[in-house]
Amino acid sequence: MSFSLGRARAVLVKELRDFRRNKFIIGTIVVLPLIFIIVPISDLFRAAPPRLQTVQVGTSLLLLLVAPVVMPATIAAYSVVGEKEQGTLEPVLTTPVRREELLIGKASAALLPSVAIAYLLFTVVVIAVRIGASHVVVDDVWQPQNFLAQALFSPLLAGWAIWVGIAISARSSDVRVAQQLGTLASLPPLAIVALIEYQVITPSVTTALIIGAILAGLDALGWWFVGTLFNRERLITGRNATRATRRRVAPQEAASST
Repeated sequence: MSFSLGRARAVLVKELRDFRRNKFIIGTIVVLPLIFIIVPISDLFRAAPPRLQTVQVGTSLLLLLVAPVVMPATIAAYSVVGEKEQGTLEPVLTTPVRREELLIGKASAALLPSVAIAYLLFTVVVIAVRIGASHVVVDDVWQPQNFLAQALFSPLLAGWAIWVGIAISARSSDVRVAQQLGTLASLPPLAIVALIEYQVITPSVTTALIIGAILAGLDALGWWFVGTLFNRERLITGRNATRATRRRVAPQEAASST
């Protein structure tokens, strides 16, 4: 059975529909962006001594890159263990959907809204800075490398957070624990980006592209690792699974691997 975009899209639509009924995820998507937009704008609008200006700008831009890490990590960590708790995972895994289609559908459901919100936050902040901040701050923020960093790093950081979140979710038995662990495990790649934002590494287009390539490699590694963990029978046949469930899953697992 070949890969089907239609089946992956069906998983994506199902995931988005489930998210709309989850109050915690909706709250995360609504509340966190408010924090990520208010704090950078207030920091960039405040007058600061010249020696602190670089730190303020770096902190504000880095905070905007935390958004595409925290939001998808929270959503992805719910993707498997949340369905286990609701009892909706087994019907999905016993369908003819391939493992790759299921993973791409779930990952896309976390990636698309998170990256869209991250881009929106950055757009609002830079426009607000252009209108109300000092000329010196405007000059520091409106640099090509900052725009490239946000455009390039947002989806790459979100991708890493998603694969980490799904991996933890597949092995966890509690949604809240999975979301906390997923968020913490998604933060280390931000250290690479912080070197640019704080100008420890000289910011340039070339540097941003090199770091982007490193993050893309981490995303590919995460995709491979999650694929090795995502075993249908293991996910369904927990402590309360029956022999009948095992008999139903085995043919689907065999079909999806052909």
